[in-house]
Amino acid sequence: MGGPTIEAVETLYEGWGRYLGVTVRRPDGVRLKREVEDHGGAAGLLAYDPERRTALLVLQLRVAMLLAGGHRDTLEIVAGLIEEDETPEACIRREAMEEAGLAVREIEPVVVMQTMPGISTERIHLYLAAYTLADRSGPGGGVASEAEDITVVELSLRDLADMADRGDLPDAKTMLLLQTLRIRRPDLF
Repeated sequence: MGGPTIEAVETLYEGWGRYLGVTVRRPDGVRLKREVEDHGGAAGLLAYDPERRTALLVLQLRVAMLLAGGHRDTLEIVAGLIEEDETPEACIRREAMEEAGLAVREIEPVVVMQTMPGISTERIHLYLAAYTLADRSGPGGGVASEAEDITVVELSLRDLADMADRGDLPDAKTMLLLQTLRIRRPDLF
């Protein structure tokens, strides 16, 4: 007996996001219809300065977070969508410069994970990267044509860890990378 098979996929909506209607047949013959959000892959990076024991994050409006919980701005790692014919590594280097003005040298892979496996196709490639003050060579702030109004925030790693411990980091990718850094480099905290 085989696994489930996709019988049909139709585009329900295409705009800033794309929403698909998917019909699946399970091995027992039961048909399921589900809506799936599909916008491609993404990459994210927690940049940290091991000498000064700081992290470079961004603060930006996330409309879904505003709608769900009243957060106007969300403190999070640098992240963005992988463009067509772009590698995840190239994406995160581009996003680090666009969002935080940061020229990333070496990146340390952490995980490739599904962000919301029940509703989205998004797979995000998550990385850690050390930086120095000299690596902050651009203005950051995001891409104006994409209406990104990003504020670059540098925090001590101890303050960031305290925020996590208090439950004040609602962004899952930020929390995951921070906890990974705490495990891999406890000396920084």
